[in-house]
Amino acid sequence: MATEEECRSALERLAANLATNADEVRGKVDLDRTLALRVTDLDTAFHGRLTDGRLVDLTDGDDPAAKIKISMTSDDLVALVDGNLDFARALGARRVSLNANPFDLLKLRKLR
Repeated sequence: MATEEECRSALERLAANLATNADEVRGKVDLDRTLALRVTDLDTAFHGRLTDGRLVDLTDGDDPAAKIKISMTSDDLVALVDGNLDFARALGARRVSLNANPFDLLKLRKLR
């Protein structure tokens, strides 16, 4: 099981990766939504905002009003960010739970 600090570090790496490709993504994805990530095995959460192809304002704690809600284990979070777990396969295998507007789901697919 990954630690809370390892999860926070993984999210910071994800934010950095998205920022690197933000200019390219911005042209494909018009998305400005709050995001909440629940780490189920640590009983902790993080939240931030997806905007202009970036993940910004990342902080500890839940946001019950978030428009996009994701739940997964700490190990799956780290594996996803490190590229060792495919998001679509993890979603299909119910290792990841994603709750969002159907139109947002279509836009999120373009963030690859």
